[in-house]
Amino acid sequence: MTPIPSAIMALDGHMRHGHQKILDALAAHQVAVADYPMHLPVVRANHPAAARAYPMQGILKYHGLSDWAQRIAFLPSISVNSDAASTLTLVEFVPDLTTDEIWIGDGPAQGRERDRVVQTLDALRVMAGISWRAIVRSRNIFRAAVEGKGLGSSASGSAALAVAGIAALFGSEMIANQRFVSCVARLLAGSGCRAAVGGIALWVSHHGMSHAESFAVRLDDPALFADVSLLTVPMASRIGLKTEQAHADAPNSSLFAGWMSTRADEIVAAIAATRCGDWQALGRMSEIDSMRLHGITMSGGDDYKIIGWEPENILLFRMCNELRGQGIPVYCSTDTGPTAVFMVASVHEDAVVAAIQTILPNHDVIRGKIAGPAALIDVAEAKVLLGME
Repeated sequence: MTPIPSAIMALDGHMRHGHQKILDALAAHQVAVADYPMHLPVVRANHPAAARAYPMQGILKYHGLSDWAQRIAFLPSISVNSDAASTLTLVEFVPDLTTDEIWIGDGPAQGRERDRVVQTLDALRVMAGISWRAIVRSRNIFRAAVEGKGLGSSASGSAALAVAGIAALFGSEMIANQRFVSCVARLLAGSGCRAAVGGIALWVSHHGMSHAESFAVRLDDPALFADVSLLTVPMASRIGLKTEQAHADAPNSSLFAGWMSTRADEIVAAIAATRCGDWQALGRMSEIDSMRLHGITMSGGDDYKIIGWEPENILLFRMCNELRGQGIPVYCSTDTGPTAVFMVASVHEDAVVAAIQTILPNHDVIRGKIAGPAALIDVAEAKVLLGME
């Protein structure tokens, strides 16, 4: 467990009250929330399953984990899935294996990377009452030469692992319960729960929640956002930024408690905006919360301050101000790293791409759309794409 600063603990009752406001808003907007399954199907061995998931970009963002083992955050958050990249993962539980065989990309997973995958596998094994080891093959697929820090690939990785792992053990019918899927996806990376359900997604979370209570739910009607484009500019971190360190530092910032205290009302407003297709309201939220997130990240450390932006980020945020002054509504969002995602109406997409390329001529601009949930794909196809056959 993370040592929790007293200023955050003082908000415990406030956050619980805010959580109920959020649940009430979901009910008022007729957003269905599935029950967490009380019973699981009989498990099966040697049934490989494969899934594809997409990364997410924060709208109302989060940092800090009140429970590191369960990856439960101090505050709720909202994000949008993007098709700028994807993760493909295959899982098979094999009774006679002596150890988990986990490959990410072109080589075996090691260290903390391996530990986080095993944590999800262990949770599934406990649910199933088995000790079988697993074969896991996973690969991130990028649409640009530079992967970029802050693209959200840990979220897509955790979502793809959850869907493939659940289907491999319990069968594909369990994927229909997105509450269950999102809870499992949360265990590798918290944001994975939102990547799992797709679209514009809410993760309900606060200190003291149980595993089944901290889940994600999709908010949007895709038809209302069909004319919205997501433009991604991948950027590497020159400081080798680690998201885990940012999670550890953030609650120590004097700005963190204020961030928490306004979150429930912001979530309720974002739910209303999403349900009526007001993408500009969501864009404004994502831009201001990018700045708040960066301020909290910078001010949480002591001797070492995490300055996650690169100089290019300042130019891009200023560019959005200038374009809005010219009548082009566009909003820039960044998460932990410098990678920037722009939300814009498709009719203005070319103008925004041209403006970005004028400022950053040597950077890729990925044109994309809002992506859906993590989903199963054909195992034979996955094996080819993963280089297994």
